[in-house]
Amino acid sequence: MESRHVERSLVLLKPDAVQRGLLGTIISRLENKGLKLVGIKMMQLEDDILASHYSHLADKPFFPEISSFMQLTPVVAICVEGLDCVDTLRRICGITLAREADPGTIRGDLAMSIQANLIHASDSVETAEQEIDRFFKKEELFDYRLVLNEYVYSRSERA
Repeated sequence: MESRHVERSLVLLKPDAVQRGLLGTIISRLENKGLKLVGIKMMQLEDDILASHYSHLADKPFFPEISSFMQLTPVVAICVEGLDCVDTLRRICGITLAREADPGTIRGDLAMSIQANLIHASDSVETAEQEIDRFFKKEELFDYRLVLNEYVYSRSERA
């Protein structure tokens, strides 16, 4: 039997999601899947947080373009929680090159670009922990019980 774990992940709704008025649509898709929102806020990204978040790309020639794009508008930072949250969220998002993402995914249904691909999701449990700490203070995250989980998950899987 496969092992399931309650995890948390970071989601960033990027400036193209803000500009196109897709915030509610995307958040609804996360909630409709059964992911629990435990933190949400709108924020303008400063250079220091972008340099930290994209440190693996900071030396690339296209980094200034990414940084400029991510500062076009505020972004919406969300912390979600659920069973196998990181992998589940990655599947919901679709691949980074949005025009090749599968139909039914957020990117496959709503985006066309590798940069303007609407959403960021953590790529591992370890990265998620670092990213959540980067974007949220502990007091901005909430722990609450979803009553429906008692009917959705077995006793060992409750979030």
